Amino acid sequence: MSVKVCRIDDRLIHGQVVTSWLNTFKVEQIVIVSNETAGNDTQRSILKMSTPPNVITHIFTTDQFLTIAKKGPIKKSTLLLSDSVFDIETIIDGGFEINDLNVGGLRLNEQRERVSKQVSVTKEERECFKRLIDKGVNVEIRMVPSDTSLNMKGEI
Repeated sequence: MSVKVCRIDDRLIHGQVVTSWLNTFKVEQIVIVSNETAGNDTQRSILKMSTPPNVITHIFTTDQFLTIAKKGPIKKSTLLLSDSVFDIETIIDGGFEINDLNVGGLRLNEQRERVSKQVSVTKEERECFKRLIDKGVNVEIRMVPSDTSLNMKGEI
């Protein structure tokens, strides 16, 4: 499998992703799995324009992604990106194997409480992360590849 990094970040494609994650892992394509984003034409266009010209960007719902993934392995060096832990859980439950999950940024808002400096979660998101950890997924908090990884198991 050529998924180099699976990342949750509510900003999806932004400076840290483009300058750090893509370069460190020599990513050829970004695959965004987000039910919300896949249905928003404006956001899809903005995200595709935000990607460097040498990197392909695909945006799928969870169902679309699982259908494609079942046809065969991902061959290109890929950053799998989502803005939702629930969408990641859906594809794992649908049979897509993810051993390591990077959480890069979930902004604080009225519904979320802080887990770390960069990551805040709702009660439902916290429970979802716990379920993923219980399924054996190594969940880390790390903004850029050069940062020290913080195991989310100890923070949840």
